[in-house]
Amino acid sequence: MKNLKWGLLIALAAIGFIGMLFYNSMSYGQYRVEVCMDFEGRQNCRTALGATEELALRSAVDLACSTISSGMTNSMACSATQPKSVKWLKGK
Repeated sequence: MKNLKWGLLIALAAIGFIGMLFYNSMSYGQYRVEVCMDFEGRQNCRTALGATEELALRSAVDLACSTISSGMTNSMACSATQPKSVKWLKGK
């Protein structure tokens, strides 16, 4: 009987954890943006999701810069430049 109680408690905890993960993943991608960056003659466009517009934009810029810059200094310089284009997308 004691094992049954522990099993039920573990099952409820697992269901709660899975529900929390689902809720967090659904609320994370409320904003979707495509950003194109131009840095030192190289160009790249990336799409990102974020819970806020600012987080989505920052993620897309960082993703785009990651393939057209090398090293920390260049990555920071690329991320500090204005995007060539920003396109807000609907849905996920």
